[in-house]
Amino acid sequence: MTMTFPAPGVHALRGGPVLRWGVIGPGEIANDFTTTLHANSDQRVVAVGSRSPDRAAAFAARHGVPGVHGSYEALVADPAVDVVYVASPHPQHLGHALLAIAAGKHVLVEKPMTTSAADTRTLADAARAAGVLAMEAMWTRYLPGTTVVARLLADGILGDVGLATVDVGWPHDPDPADRLFDPDAGGGALLDAGVYGHWFARFATGAPVTSSTTGAVSDRGVDLQSVTVSTAEGGAQSVVTTSMTAWTPGLAVIAGSRATVRYTDHFVFPSSFAVHHPGAEDHWEEPTGIRGRHGLVWQAAALAQYVADGRTESPVHSLDDSIGVAAALDAARAALEPSGAALEPTGAAPSVPEQDTSTL
Repeated sequence: MTMTFPAPGVHALRGGPVLRWGVIGPGEIANDFTTTLHANSDQRVVAVGSRSPDRAAAFAARHGVPGVHGSYEALVADPAVDVVYVASPHPQHLGHALLAIAAGKHVLVEKPMTTSAADTRTLADAARAAGVLAMEAMWTRYLPGTTVVARLLADGILGDVGLATVDVGWPHDPDPADRLFDPDAGGGALLDAGVYGHWFARFATGAPVTSSTTGAVSDRGVDLQSVTVSTAEGGAQSVVTTSMTAWTPGLAVIAGSRATVRYTDHFVFPSSFAVHHPGAEDHWEEPTGIRGRHGLVWQAAALAQYVADGRTESPVHSLDDSIGVAAALDAARAALEPSGAALEPTGAAPSVPEQDTSTL
């Protein structure tokens, strides 16, 4: 018997609430974000801010953005901006988000929300005190396929989840000038790509109560590769593999007592999956035709609806969820430190160039 899948729980890309977006950090991920907003939704980027007026002007010209600001302070003060998308390098997320929050703006902060659980908690506290919406750009959570899997989990279709496995890995040539290999710039595989895997494990099994991580670090102390095995309350286990020395296919699995979900495309992007249950295999195919980083648009539509509904947090990836993911990353990174000492919160951002904040 063919399984009937629930409808995707996504928000309308067109015809729904519309916000005016300001962008901090006109790098590659901001370019892809703005491209898909303008191509696939009614959301519009109306202003961009950069330390470099030339970079801001070039970004604005490329995307038809009317507002150009040569400072972040001017961007967040722009009355035409409703919400700020923080797409600067990881260590700068906290400072830039706090600027926007202090100006009374909603914020969508690229993942990882900050480089530590302590800093993520600081950001969350500030947003809650100001009464603005703050959301981590965990865009995979808002994709159509993920919303269907979330419904299968909530409805008990998989039964009791016992195990989740997930991998995220892309190789990078060692380069001292590359922020990925610079500990002061938030480098390492875990913050850049592992955040997706640790989020997925939490999504599939619940918050971890115990975990163990092993892996490899560079001579500068940046994590290159790791495997984390965690156990959630109730006993469900997860295995998260992250690497920036090897390519992995990203074919995540959630195994339950009644059925198992097996992704057939890379889980981070708009993807399809199969559900295996006794005597049968049913396939859910991604229906929208939106592929790759164009999937960034779904989180923007969701945020706009949340603001219209008067929410100050995402109901599917809350600020506490962001803090929890950051804590899992803290623990994994600390386990890879030669001394085993916890990594310190970044605090004030070091001076690093504006650039892409993610390899994904």
